[in-house]
Amino acid sequence: MVDDKLRTPGAVRDAERWTAHNYHPLPVVISSAEGAWLTDVDGKRYLDCLAGYSALNFGHRHPQLIAAAHAQLDRLTLTSRAFIHDQFADFCRELAELCGKDLVLPMNTGAEAVETGIKVARKWGYQVKGVPAGQANIIVADGNFHGRTTTIVSFSTDEDARADFGPYTPGFTVVPYGDLDALAAAIDDNTVAVLLEPIQGEQGVVVPPEGYLPGVRQVCTDRNVLFIADEIQSGLGRTGRTFACDHEGVVPDMYLLGKALGGGIVPVSAVAANSDVLGVLKPGQHGSTFGGNPLACAVATEVVRLLATGEFQRRSAALGERLRTGLEGLLGKGLVGVRVRGLWAGLDIDPALMSGREACERLMARGILAKDTHGSTIRLAPPLVITEEEIDQAIKTLTEVLAA
Repeated sequence: MVDDKLRTPGAVRDAERWTAHNYHPLPVVISSAEGAWLTDVDGKRYLDCLAGYSALNFGHRHPQLIAAAHAQLDRLTLTSRAFIHDQFADFCRELAELCGKDLVLPMNTGAEAVETGIKVARKWGYQVKGVPAGQANIIVADGNFHGRTTTIVSFSTDEDARADFGPYTPGFTVVPYGDLDALAAAIDDNTVAVLLEPIQGEQGVVVPPEGYLPGVRQVCTDRNVLFIADEIQSGLGRTGRTFACDHEGVVPDMYLLGKALGGGIVPVSAVAANSDVLGVLKPGQHGSTFGGNPLACAVATEVVRLLATGEFQRRSAALGERLRTGLEGLLGKGLVGVRVRGLWAGLDIDPALMSGREACERLMARGILAKDTHGSTIRLAPPLVITEEEIDQAIKTLTEVLAA
């Protein structure tokens, strides 16, 4: 507390006064964090069950990542890609090895990784597959969320993300998510890629039917089409495996990575693919001033090393089962749908009880932070450092909210 007055209301008002309203955040103002816990400006603590949309997989201020950032801040932060710095090669090599690919192209944000993947796929289509100039098309799924750039919202089916931002970029065909027959039927001679989230996060942690991803892989192989997996939210330990594709033994032609790759410290994204795909790019054809900067590489290299031990994947898998058991026990008691993969869950609340926003506000009042999406659905994505006791606390609090 500060002078026995709550600071939160004033801070919320100031944020609303001086910021474009492109978000509708919960009325909480965070000032510090550690592990799975956040503290607001009034000293109240909250269990973080969102983890920055998976950007904080390793928790807030993970000591190994903070140490790497501090050490690099004292040495070098930016050179641009005009020069090579001493953190670059290690990061690219270790991330490529984690992905089982030949090459890595570092960028900054997830949307940049998606845009990069689109550009690479089109260039590959023209130079390698032999698609006529300007005719390349890419298959995407309805309910997708790949970012909010002009090109990406052009193939969004979410009207909030898409409406009034046209004219839209052509070259995309939308098919139902999880429908392999529809996807196969949409591919033609000019199709260069299929771009999918192996689990749709923004849609409410929607897991496709078993066999869908292997089927997509086979169709892409048979039709000489690139399979691009957007693992920006689902990857890097979130689902109990390094990548969500790993659950069905699927290896895409291209991984799009971000969020957790920066450890919650700096924005880092990357495209990982083999040289027969990423090798189509030549100097001057794509770039980023800050992409692969020394600070980003220093932090992201430590992220890759944390993942290389397998500890966080095992934690996510084991604790995810505890989360699943607790949440499925609430079906018929306020929840009408539960989807869990690792430490990632989508919960459908009975809309007769409350909206997802109202549920998140009630959870916040009880010290749990989560995020709603699409009406009565909320998502849980706690840091992978969360404990069994903290998971139980989150479930107990959710139970109280639904009962109330």
